[in-house]
Amino acid sequence: MSHYYQYDVLIIGSGAAGLTTALTLPQHLRIAVLSKGDLSSGSTYWAQGGVAGVLDDSDTIESHVQDTLIAGAGLCNEEAVRFTVENSRSAIDWLIEQGVPFTRNDSGSADGTSFDYHLTREGGHSHRRIIHAADATGAAIFTTLLAKARQQSNIDLIEQQVAVDLITANKLGHQDNVCLGAYVLNRTTDEVDTYAARFVVLATGGAAKVYLYTSNPDSACGDGVAMAWRAGCSVGNLEFNQFHPTCLYHPQAKNFLITEALRGEGAHLKLPNGERFMARFDSREELAPRDIVARAIDHEMKRLGIECVYLDISHQSAEFIQEHFPTVYERCLTFGIDITKEPIPVVPAAHYTCGGVVVDKHGHTDLANLYAIGETSFTGLHGANRMASNSLLECFVYGRSAAEDITRNDAQVSAPEQLPHWDASLVTDSDEDVIITHNWDELRRFMWDYVGIVRTDKRLLRALHRVRLLRYEINEFYSNYRVSRDLIELRNLALVADLIIRSAMQRKESRGLHYTLDYPELRDPAQNTILSRAKADD
Repeated sequence: MSHYYQYDVLIIGSGAAGLTTALTLPQHLRIAVLSKGDLSSGSTYWAQGGVAGVLDDSDTIESHVQDTLIAGAGLCNEEAVRFTVENSRSAIDWLIEQGVPFTRNDSGSADGTSFDYHLTREGGHSHRRIIHAADATGAAIFTTLLAKARQQSNIDLIEQQVAVDLITANKLGHQDNVCLGAYVLNRTTDEVDTYAARFVVLATGGAAKVYLYTSNPDSACGDGVAMAWRAGCSVGNLEFNQFHPTCLYHPQAKNFLITEALRGEGAHLKLPNGERFMARFDSREELAPRDIVARAIDHEMKRLGIECVYLDISHQSAEFIQEHFPTVYERCLTFGIDITKEPIPVVPAAHYTCGGVVVDKHGHTDLANLYAIGETSFTGLHGANRMASNSLLECFVYGRSAAEDITRNDAQVSAPEQLPHWDASLVTDSDEDVIITHNWDELRRFMWDYVGIVRTDKRLLRALHRVRLLRYEINEFYSNYRVSRDLIELRNLALVADLIIRSAMQRKESRGLHYTLDYPELRDPAQNTILSRAKADD
């Protein structure tokens, strides 16, 4: 039997962005935070690197802004960049106040200021400005914020909940559109419950699972982007998919990212014969932005017909490596790789979705009372390429800003009237789930082959034809059978793949993460790719 729930704020996603929003909201609001798996199943827990911010006397806001603008290849929204960087110190101070155990300097000051903390440097940054907790920053942040959220009686943390679709006034036949809540599959009961809410926040992460090889957990299916699009929101710059240059290449390793901080601390990229190669591609060598490093590795793998390249930090002392990179060291050791003595086999993999649901600096979408934050959103911060460790920072800055905006509008937004329950009267149980498995595999393979690190018009057109056929099959299946997590995710991934392909086809240039052999040069002026639901035919 399905259930009906009423909350002030419904937050879909339990990662850094969602928990930050929940903890910043006033405690008189009743809040639900939904996770489609275990609470730790999102990307935050697995983030290794850290949080970028202006924390040291030798660094400046202007320097961080300029580094971000350069990495974004001329497409960042400078207002969004300044807003994020100017709020970086207060966001990190807030994390420290929550109790996040960031790594301290061996001989830091005794006054408790953030200058007491160890700062590292990553690709694209001109200063050491990455505050971290060894090489498991995401786990440290997530664990701390989750513990805080569990202490607040107004926050309900609910696991195994898969959002199916947003409920809007338009879908209920009203002329003025507003978000009223969401239909959510309870994986424990296999029933679709109704969540009514005065405010809804999408914090569902990115869409890297649309690719065959990814560093992301299984939950990164573009759910928030797909639901927002179906609800009438615009999306932006979805062609900019960041491929992390260095994921562990091993038949038994699943989605294990080798943090960029290794290269920040002097690790070298090498070919199988031990030759370094990054100098041929960029004067910054291993510290070049991720898109350049990923393309360089992809180029060398294709040129030589090799399955991987190697990342070598063994010239550093074993003590240094084990102290700074305990997670990477231990994980690689389980696969028989001792990184203090030998290089790590690595390949690029889909890592981060730079585009998303179009929002303002408060995370507000085109739809009244609907917010999107974190990797789900398109704020303009990342431009054509995300600079390392700006992503977690965005979660905290925009999560707090969204909470402040909801608080300001609290008195003006009334609770929705009774919403209709989910209607499953005309569907049956499927006896052919092999269709879901087959389509899932086909989608991710052709996205990797045709819409990957290097693109062409012909490849994109092939991908578009394939995705349209798949979406027809998937939507027919969705209309006739009971929903499941696999079906919901496949439906969302297929839609987001379609949006990615359409965005890529519109960009007739190579910029940042979008590289096409047909248009290798930049075009002037730099323009965002905005797809409007109001102008689309689906």
